[in-house]
Amino acid sequence: MRVLYLLNVSNSSQLTADSGFTFADMLAPALADAGVEVTVASPVPAGDARVNFAPTISPSTKYRARFDPGMDALVTLIRDRRPEVVVANQIEAAPAIRAALLEARVDARIAGYCHYLPFSFTDTGDLELDPALNDRGLGHSVLLAFAAGLAACDRILVHSSTAASWTAAAAARTGVDLGDKLHIVPAPRDVRLVRDPADITPPEGRVTGIYNHRLYRHYGTARFTQLARRLVADAPVRLTVMDLFGIRSPERIRLDPSPERHLEELATTDGVTIASDRGDRIRYRSLLAGTHFGIAPFRPGCPWSMSVIDCQAMGLPVIGPRTGWLAEHIDNELLFDTDEQAVHIVERLAADAEFYLVHARRAHASTTELAPVTVAARYLEAIK
Repeated sequence: MRVLYLLNVSNSSQLTADSGFTFADMLAPALADAGVEVTVASPVPAGDARVNFAPTISPSTKYRARFDPGMDALVTLIRDRRPEVVVANQIEAAPAIRAALLEARVDARIAGYCHYLPFSFTDTGDLELDPALNDRGLGHSVLLAFAAGLAACDRILVHSSTAASWTAAAAARTGVDLGDKLHIVPAPRDVRLVRDPADITPPEGRVTGIYNHRLYRHYGTARFTQLARRLVADAPVRLTVMDLFGIRSPERIRLDPSPERHLEELATTDGVTIASDRGDRIRYRSLLAGTHFGIAPFRPGCPWSMSVIDCQAMGLPVIGPRTGWLAEHIDNELLFDTDEQAVHIVERLAADAEFYLVHARRAHASTTELAPVTVAARYLEAIK
């Protein structure tokens, strides 16, 4: 099977903050192991030497990634590689890919992977647009472009049951019949961030937590900041907050300056340390290994989180709000609805060694089916 994997990397200078790139970097070699001829079209290479690389230009903004697929380049690339399957990691680009296949006279299936949903659903079934993609009211247009992409795909892959439910509901509301196209294929865990639970020791009365998510406003960073202040004041805890972006471009800051504002606020909070892995996964592993638990993002539309999986694969219990995929994936004893409940959970992790070790083992076990070879098998089955 010849697979052309169209990878959208929106910020090639900060690859460790790009879950789609990490996904491809783990998955492409596993697909090659299974005998697939893989070409990754991306601004930067992903995978090992057996994975073919076709350089592309990184979109300068999140809206260009969705509305400017680059038809001329697509047609040229498809004619050159003549794939049997095209993987669209930007669902909104699928109609352009279909048109490019027609122009290039190449008969290939389109498999769309929904890495990011531009919407979510409330507990009462109301559809909410993602505020991160709703500048100047563009959110509805993005939703319709996403629906058009679903319609153009032959296969649609999502991370989780929550993502599948939301995607199916959004398709129904926009008049798109998914038929039997929808498949759940979770992302692979990073093999560099896996620790044997036997090597984990419980804390001794004081714990360090880590928050390793993007500091955008729509990730619920203000809500996390509120909890962080409560934890460092009322519980035996210190917190490490990851600066995943470093210095962003003026264009990205202009679209959304919230990460810089939140970072500045957190940096002045007693008991909170700002850290960076400087793009080094070994340093990132060391930072994770130096903590005792993780905190999930407060993003309402969370269909999956690479950073949560990173912590769990390292045997770190992750506490999180009872919402979206988090409520599906995180152990019920570590979910909370209020700050008081979160403080109580952290205090128990700090003081109850058996409770801590049980959840460290459960965290690690929740990622065992995410080994790249296992995910690659599910991926191939889904795109056939």
